[in-house]
Amino acid sequence: MRQESDFLSELCDFLYPHSSYYGQFKPEYLVFNANLQEFSQRVSYICNLQTGGKISPDEAYKEIHSLWKQLKLAKKQLQIK
Repeated sequence: MRQESDFLSELCDFLYPHSSYYGQFKPEYLVFNANLQEFSQRVSYICNLQTGGKISPDEAYKEIHSLWKQLKLAKKQLQIK
C-alpha cells in the first residue's frame, strides 16, 4: 500500500507541479498564487489538447475564457488590487 501511495504522490507532483511563492507574504497572495499556478497548468493542458487535435480551437478558447473568468472572480473575492 505504501508503494502505491508514493506512486500516486509522485504522479500528482508530476501532473500538478507547484513552485514556491517568493512574493510578499499575505494569506490572500498565497491563495491567489496557488490559483494562478492551477490556471497556468490547466491552460497548458488545454493548449496541448488543441495542438494534438483532441479539441477544436473554439472549444479551447471557451475553456480558457471560462478559466480566466474564474481566476478574475477569485482575485476579486480575495480583494487583491
